[in-house]
Amino acid sequence: YPQFYQHSCPRAQDIVRSVVAKAVAMETRMAASLLRLHFHDCFVKGCDASLLLDSSGSIVSEKGSNPNKNSARGFEVIDEIKSALEKGCPQTVSCADILALAARDSTVLVGGPNWEVPLGRRDSLGASLSGSNHDIPAPNNTLQTITTKFKRQGLDIVDLVALSGSHTIGLSRYTSFRQR
Repeated sequence: YPQFYQHSCPRAQDIVRSVVAKAVAMETRMAASLLRLHFHDCFVKGCDASLLLDSSGSIVSEKGSNPNKNSARGFEVIDEIKSALEKGCPQTVSCADILALAARDSTVLVGGPNWEVPLGRRDSLGASLSGSNHDIPAPNNTLQTITTKFKRQGLDIVDLVALSGSHTIGLSRYTSFRQR
């Protein structure tokens, strides 16, 4: 629920907003990057920050998947937010909630809509490279394939249009959509 940290870390949302504002002021493109991180995280194993995990031991990071390799960015902003939160409220705010708040705040900063973010997510203890490679919609997927991928996440056509439309705040490489 949105007030999850009201007592345990009352300044959590202010801290996230402040760091995101600084990052977006330095580079407007960071807003799209933070939104994309959240989207790519949520499409694999749910909104659990599994995208943030590095490879180690039994974990094979999602960072190296086709949709993320050499294109997922903004990790340093998430690290800065986490560091600021740890100073004020050690071991309290999940990285999954940080991603959700950063996505919302960056969207608002570039003139997009505001929404209430339910909080209380728990961080993943594992990642799914195969899930990242297969579940995240690709730029060359057909509408039917993208619709199916959204449906598997419990999302409908309205969600598809909203999330696809969110790409208008960022930049893309021409090679990503040249075939269309």
